[in-house]
Amino acid sequence: MQSRKVVIIGSGVAGMTAAIYLKRAGIDTLVIECDAPGGQLNRSSSIENYPGFKFIDGPTLAMNIYEQVMNLKVDYLFDKVVEIKENGNKKIVKTSKEEIECEYVVMATGRTSRTLNLDNERKYIGNGISFCALCDGNLYKNKEVVIVGGGNSAIEEAIYLASLCKKVTVIHRKDKLTAEEALINTLKTYDNVEIIYNVNIKKYNEEDNKIVSITLDNNMIIPTSGVFIAIGYVPINNLIDVKKDNGYIVVDNNYETSIKNIYACGDAIKKSAYQIATAVGEATNVAYNIIKMIKDTK
Repeated sequence: MQSRKVVIIGSGVAGMTAAIYLKRAGIDTLVIECDAPGGQLNRSSSIENYPGFKFIDGPTLAMNIYEQVMNLKVDYLFDKVVEIKENGNKKIVKTSKEEIECEYVVMATGRTSRTLNLDNERKYIGNGISFCALCDGNLYKNKEVVIVGGGNSAIEEAIYLASLCKKVTVIHRKDKLTAEEALINTLKTYDNVEIIYNVNIKKYNEEDNKIVSITLDNNMIIPTSGVFIAIGYVPINNLIDVKKDNGYIVVDNNYETSIKNIYACGDAIKKSAYQIATAVGEATNVAYNIIKMIKDTK
């Protein structure tokens, strides 16, 4: 069993930021990630509200941060964490392959996309149903697609797809979009976009193992080659039993969870704003609080 001072679970913007500050302070840190570094950043085609950048796409920003982490020689373990256990004053982080003992844990596990939970939905995820226009948009070039949702993520997806697809239909369950006004105004500049309000998808219609249309709860049928779902997220935080609110981890002013020396930051925690800037700030505070704790115990 290897032993580390700090284990960070997840390498989205929060996890990587915490790693940068901890490593620069000379603290032994291991980052564990089971997917591509960057998390939700990798699904954003356009970022225009992060200070210092008039425009940058998510994957580029993610890679910039990851290169900074690599330049600091932060240790990475590409594996899936399945459990966190307490062992006296130590923590045991169990992955699919090994167990790592540490003194501090940072949970930067983020969120995963919410689904519609319809019949045959799981069958077509990755093959007709997607949660990432930037990842899968080119598969639907010059085709008709549907976007589900009305918030920032949904409208960003719709804008990106409108430049690729023959037609984009936005399905929203409310009577108006909830995205930022600037995004809505941009969407309205595309003449191949239609928005349908006050409806939900009732059924995916398939032929020859492909989605060919959707049926709405008003019985309208919309032809489509693909459905992009952007209706929010579910936090990933089932690794240890800490205090939660509606599924999100509750932290104190120091970003410590209900279990001593286990911290959390980024999209997995309960907060008012889920933005890149807030994740960076939270991770910075987590790192500084751990640094202070380590110095105080010497």
